[in-house]
Amino acid sequence: MNKNVANVHKYAALVKGRPSRGRWQGLQLPVDRMTDPVPHTPPILDLARRLHALARTGLHFCADEYDRERYAEIERIAAELLAGPDAPERAALLAIWQGERGYVTPKIEVRGAAFRDGRVLLVRETADGRWTLPGGWADVNETPSQAIEKEIEQESGFRARAVKLSALYDRSRHGHGPTLHSCWKAFFVCEITGGEARGSYETDGVDFFDPAELPPMSLGRSTPRQVARMLEHWRDRSLATDFD
Repeated sequence: MNKNVANVHKYAALVKGRPSRGRWQGLQLPVDRMTDPVPHTPPILDLARRLHALARTGLHFCADEYDRERYAEIERIAAELLAGPDAPERAALLAIWQGERGYVTPKIEVRGAAFRDGRVLLVRETADGRWTLPGGWADVNETPSQAIEKEIEQESGFRARAVKLSALYDRSRHGHGPTLHSCWKAFFVCEITGGEARGSYETDGVDFFDPAELPPMSLGRSTPRQVARMLEHWRDRSLATDFD
């Protein structure tokens, strides 16, 4: 998984529940584990993302010194929208954004649904102590299938083969709560080919669960509704890929 993920989750957590001293207040987005998906990103976060994308893309293509100064100012305004008057938070946020080069596009996350005797493979994240389908950010120079197969082995110890792209979702439309970056989630049905259960530096639990009796889920990563949908795709490979 891309090591920037720690910073991404940090700012996602700030959006959900920042102390009252800053402008994150009021952006809390509680998501019960069985509620309907949340359809929209909080307006301030959406505006900040759009301003950041405009600024980064402008800085990449623009050579005029004065225009570059204007784009840089747009990005600083976007950071202030999210971080408020806290200078260290603004600086940390800008440092994440300024690491992006070129035309700004959504990040890609992969998740794998593997089943054994009708039970789904889940891993427990050390970051929040909750369970999820294995997965993470796709790395550069990997194919989509390579990315998810690697993530499953790294996080669970099982080797797997991706057999179907079951869904491609806009993260903001499926009850995951807010996050700093715009993101698409690619869900694959996978078949276990070998290996054995073991954790990793990101996961401290590996087990198979009845999809109807799931443990507390790490909702920023995957939801009970998505597990149920992946079970349908596992049972019927002829289903069309879901997409937003």
